[in-house]
Amino acid sequence: MAEQPEQPERTAAGLPLVEPDTATGRTAELLADAHAALGLTSNLIRTMANSPAATQGYLDFAVALRSGTLPLTARLCVGLLVAQELGDDYCLSSHTYVATRLAGLDENQVRRARSGEADDPVVAAALTLASALLCRNECVTAAETATARRRLTAGQVVEVAAHVGVATFVSRLAKASSIPLDWPAVHHTDLTSHTTQGDSPCSHV
Repeated sequence: MAEQPEQPERTAAGLPLVEPDTATGRTAELLADAHAALGLTSNLIRTMANSPAATQGYLDFAVALRSGTLPLTARLCVGLLVAQELGDDYCLSSHTYVATRLAGLDENQVRRARSGEADDPVVAAALTLASALLCRNECVTAAETATARRRLTAGQVVEVAAHVGVATFVSRLAKASSIPLDWPAVHHTDLTSHTTQGDSPCSHV
């Protein structure tokens, strides 16, 4: 009896986790590009690789935003905020790992970012704008944009919107696909045990 081919690892939602060692063609190239750009091939990328078009678009956008003027801390905090508000434990875990292990944020800074708060005025302005973009279906008023401009350049305002868009895409994908964690686990529900109901940034915009 012929040996059955090994079945690919899958997410809880049934999407294959594409294996870099067995991928071919454009998919293999993109997985190699992702590893070169990000330093690893996470389960998020392995899931995304089911669509080379989506993977290419994500990598192009994410890598391009690295050359922007929005500080790294602000970018990471926006990602934390988006993952928290969307209830996405996968991206919340990955952002927390990067923020604490690679960018030097402490536990309190991470927790406050998840609530839309920061001491740094530029990071705080970015989080306030991101909250408005995320929580009111992008219906940001001219007054809110003007307030953001007191601390952010015009380019940084645009970049905040871009980072919210990228973070929303990956969080939606992670939740829809039920991607298995390959980071130390952080759960969005953890925040509720340390805050009162209504402390979500979306309750203030």
